[in-house]
Amino acid sequence: MKLNWAEYGLEAFGLGLFMVSAATFGVVLFHPASAVVQGIPHPLARRALMGLAMGLTALLNIYSPWGRRSGAHLNPATTLTFWTLGKVAAHDAVGYVGGQMIGGTVGMLLATSVLGRWIGDPAVNYVATVPGVGGGGAAFVAEILISFGLMFVVLTMIAHQRAAKFTGLAVATLIVVYITFEAPISGMSMNPARSLASAVPSGITTGLWIYCTAPFIGMLGAARLRRHLANRHCAKFIHDDRDRCIFCG
Repeated sequence: MKLNWAEYGLEAFGLGLFMVSAATFGVVLFHPASAVVQGIPHPLARRALMGLAMGLTALLNIYSPWGRRSGAHLNPATTLTFWTLGKVAAHDAVGYVGGQMIGGTVGMLLATSVLGRWIGDPAVNYVATVPGVGGGGAAFVAEILISFGLMFVVLTMIAHQRAAKFTGLAVATLIVVYITFEAPISGMSMNPARSLASAVPSGITTGLWIYCTAPFIGMLGAARLRRHLANRHCAKFIHDDRDRCIFCG
């Protein structure tokens, strides 16, 4: 059993970067004192900009050297889905999930220390994922559906050689769409580590159980439906023979 510490650390770095980006753009796009809020008053337009910012951050993580090396899971639900498909060893799954949890939390704590009271404003709310006006039930169903959709697309694309190189672009596009239109329902998490990262400095745990369960249910459902494709790919979003791969050697 070989522990792949470099990959675990890269997963931590990637999600930490994602949280710093989310916190920064959350303040820029939603804090009442921001010039952007005053110039673009419509929430839908600002959510679209937030989606674009986070989609670009996801693109950076997936196609970057660190993302190509680790596979850019950055999400415990993603890692454990690949584990159920036999693509990730149990000890690597533990290392990845641990790295993601630690990295996301550290990234958010760093952002909080820099942004101070700005990120704590109710309009920003530590970019916490909380159920919307439909309540916990609607948020739970929505998180299952968007997580299912993301993993369905990922498993389909990485299984086909011509489409595989565009997997990151597809993921980024879904993030843009989800944040723009779905965020008012559930906050758009799909990621237990991402939701936990916001909860640690804020103490906001409203509906946290949703974000710790629904993404797993959705992604595992997609894996069950697309299980027949599992022998065509490893557990990386972008696989390149020039990069070390702990999943297929």
